[in-house]
Amino acid sequence: MFIGHIAVGFASKALAPRTSLVVLIAAPVFADLIWPIFLSLGWEHVRIDPGNTAFTPLGFVDYPISHSLITSVGWGLLVGAVYCAVTRYTRGAVVAALGVVSHWVLDFVTHGPDMPLYPGGPRVGLGLWDSVAGTIAVESVMWGFGLWIYLRQTRALDRTGTYAFWFFVALLLLIYGLNAQGQPPPSVGALIITAYAGWMIPMWAWWIDRHRKVREAG
Repeated sequence: MFIGHIAVGFASKALAPRTSLVVLIAAPVFADLIWPIFLSLGWEHVRIDPGNTAFTPLGFVDYPISHSLITSVGWGLLVGAVYCAVTRYTRGAVVAALGVVSHWVLDFVTHGPDMPLYPGGPRVGLGLWDSVAGTIAVESVMWGFGLWIYLRQTRALDRTGTYAFWFFVALLLLIYGLNAQGQPPPSVGALIITAYAGWMIPMWAWWIDRHRKVREAG
């Protein structure tokens, strides 16, 4: 799941219109943002394993800190609490917290049985990634719906708000298309570097949101 997570962030603008898109998108991809940190520390592990699933050539050996259900809930509570303390916007804090937890739910649908319920606990997963067509279909529907909601909620203030937004959309689709080909990274080290580059996604969302405005009700 990639654009599906980001689609959740776009759609969340309807629930928390005062919350910046950087937070709304960072929340549902939070687990993947912190994942390379734990890989770098050697606390979590992944292997390059072509054929592990039809959609991805990665074998997720263990990631109990970033991707277990119980720690996802904990990370969500932390993110929500920090956001509420900074902004005093309770609705936004709740949406951000739920966004963090949504990552585990969507990964549970797509991954095979490698999603831990808690560190050291049983692993589950419905295995949508075993079907490339099914994965693309589900994520495409989510992507279209999320974009539609975000565009209904906001309007561009200037050309940057239009062009930066659509370039962002096109770039994410390009990345998704390359990932869908299932080409394995050359090494785990290269994978970690690529995963760190994912931090640019919420930063770009922050830039976009500075050039867009929530539409007036009615």
